[in-house]
Amino acid sequence: MAGNEELGNIVRKKHFDAGRALLICISVLFIGSMLVLPLGTVIYNALRNGWKVLFSAWRAPYTISALKVTLYVALVSLCVNTVFGIAAAWCLTKYDFRGKQILLSMIDIPLSCSPVIVALGYIMMFGRMGWAAPMVDWIIQLPYSINGVILATIFVTFPFVVREIVPVLNAIGREEETAAAQMGAGGAAIFLKITMPNMKWALLSGMSMCTARALGEFGAVFALARSRGETFTLPLEVDALYMTGRKDSVAMAFAAAFLLILLDVTILAVKNIAEYITKKKKVDEAFE
Repeated sequence: MAGNEELGNIVRKKHFDAGRALLICISVLFIGSMLVLPLGTVIYNALRNGWKVLFSAWRAPYTISALKVTLYVALVSLCVNTVFGIAAAWCLTKYDFRGKQILLSMIDIPLSCSPVIVALGYIMMFGRMGWAAPMVDWIIQLPYSINGVILATIFVTFPFVVREIVPVLNAIGREEETAAAQMGAGGAAIFLKITMPNMKWALLSGMSMCTARALGEFGAVFALARSRGETFTLPLEVDALYMTGRKDSVAMAFAAAFLLILLDVTILAVKNIAEYITKKKKVDEAFE
């Protein structure tokens, strides 16, 4: 009996090892063919003409303009989504009210809705013939302006901050905040001294994802942008350069794409560091 059981364990272990190796191979092949190779091709084409050509492309007026617009749009979107993301996460985790689940589901709409459809909706609402145009035209111009680009980017990046914070706030519960309130602490003190320290790394992770998404948004921005040098972001500049078909323009397109990759990789590195610190903190707390 003992020998049969030992033999069965050996067979199961071999099957487990074989299945694990197969899954690892499939994952590596898929990630390599769908992610690594395409990005590697872009980087190779950006660098094959030499660093001089690359830096020259980065210094081009349209590239500099697109970079400034991209960073500006990403910064404004990040600030807005951070404030409203924290507010929405706080509302969803600290209060019980009717329609709470509906609100939580609505936050995920930007992840399931095509950005182009969103941009079309903004045009139909705030465009020259839009029904809401008279309400906002005297304050701000939205369609085909930098303001419209910012609005579209805010929409597509809104869920990331909320989705990172909500699980953390649910995990820590309300006990600490309730105890602090009973001891006379004010709302601001509770948030700054209790809530914020508990969610700071999750917040940083959500902000990183929001920024990376804002840097790479194409569809909604393309529908609401007006022209190169004014409202074009880096993704739109890459598309404009590549679609010309000229050899020098294509080389500049790869250079601009490489710059965008560097920005996104830097942002994602910050996100991974934040996630690592969060996990390490949870492990340390579990052993205390």
